[in-house]
Amino acid sequence: MAKETILILDAEKNVTWTLMTLLESEGYPAVIVNSIERALRDFTEFKVSGLITEYWVGSVQTLGAIRKLKELFPESYVMMITNQSVNDDEYEEIMRSGVDDCFFKPMPVRKILLHLQKGLIHRSLFVEKERLEREAASLREVEGKAPAFQVEEVRNESAV
Repeated sequence: MAKETILILDAEKNVTWTLMTLLESEGYPAVIVNSIERALRDFTEFKVSGLITEYWVGSVQTLGAIRKLKELFPESYVMMITNQSVNDDEYEEIMRSGVDDCFFKPMPVRKILLHLQKGLIHRSLFVEKERLEREAASLREVEGKAPAFQVEEVRNESAV
């Protein structure tokens, strides 16, 4: 079974190349982008399951794009790996924006893979839950349109 596609959004070429090499060595197709606009467009085009991003890409903060991404694709997994120093309020804002995991560079590659795998498992559970809820709603709709059956009480005359 093919693994999910991961989008990498970072302005640093060395970081994107390292992440792409790591992901592809583990069987994850990786798509590299260097702008938020391109990331949002490619998410649909490549059927992306997850995003690994930096806090700032060039001079643009990524939190607005992450909010938009989570609005359009609530099941998506988002990991932020940043070299920016953030205070507690900024960290809280990052996590509230829809980021699932936030780490600070440098970060061991094994940790990246472990969190990515865990995040994608949660994503697949979310997708399955959504599918089951749609199926249940469809069944309730069919049930509501079905003719009602009348159950008659049957008495056993010999028992009376």
